[in-house]
Amino acid sequence: PSDEFMRDGGVMHGFQIWVNLPARDKMMPPRYQEIPAARIPRATSADGKLTVRVIAGTALGVSAVIETRTPIHYLHFTIQPGGELAQPVPAGDNALVYLISGQAQVGHEHKRVREGQMARLGDGDVVPLAVPIDADGPAELLLLAGTPLNEPVARYGPFVMNTRTEIEQAIRDYESGRMGRIDF
Repeated sequence: PSDEFMRDGGVMHGFQIWVNLPARDKMMPPRYQEIPAARIPRATSADGKLTVRVIAGTALGVSAVIETRTPIHYLHFTIQPGGELAQPVPAGDNALVYLISGQAQVGHEHKRVREGQMARLGDGDVVPLAVPIDADGPAELLLLAGTPLNEPVARYGPFVMNTRTEIEQAIRDYESGRMGRIDF
């Protein structure tokens, strides 16, 4: 939190997004990537009506600085009234848009999505995003997309593996202190 927030308080929100690893990577040594907000790449449309923070993937010609094990997009858009974009997303990826605030028109059918709503997107290679010119204010939204793993999923508590046997082993590893170590 900023010094101002620490001093004055206020409203803060955050999103924690978990990305499943492919089976081949589940037992890799743990790692951590800390990217301060100032280092998250940003881009602005030519007309200034759209900005994006590129957390993962690429948007408006700007690429993220983090490394991912599978191709994903994690894009935080702010779109002013009258702003629009056709964001490329690889065909076959699973994709969704979540509205943090405001309202937007999403997809080729220009479905209206409002604050707190999520739109699951169908197959295609671009995601049209727009905010009507007569909107009360800007829309803030997340676009998340990733290549489907097409692998079985077993989960229990914070553990996500591919089989129940792997979950049981992960729990034993955790309980015995063998989950790995991340040096900061």
